[in-house]
Amino acid sequence: MNHLAIVRAYPQAAEIHDSIGALDADGNQITIDQALVDAAEAEINAEQAATAYQRQRALEYPPAADLADGLYWASKGDNTKLTEYYEACEAVKAKYPKGGS
Repeated sequence: MNHLAIVRAYPQAAEIHDSIGALDADGNQITIDQALVDAAEAEINAEQAATAYQRQRALEYPPAADLADGLYWASKGDNTKLTEYYEACEAVKAKYPKGGS
């Protein structure tokens, strides 16, 4: 039972139990239309696919400490570390393009 899809299809669902189904806030049984749940699941999957690049990038971006270090050295006139940081970010963006596969 896909609880997220059920909640998407039936926002009034307060509880979902694999054994008894979905209940509203008053404890009343909600009659589930599997076609609505399937459509909601497809929407969720499409949203996840459309934003997968964000999660992939977040795992591989260089740490913020590298940016801070680069900014510090740039304030001292040396842009080397800041340029390296930006290049590392660009490499991650190229690896996981927005809307890419």
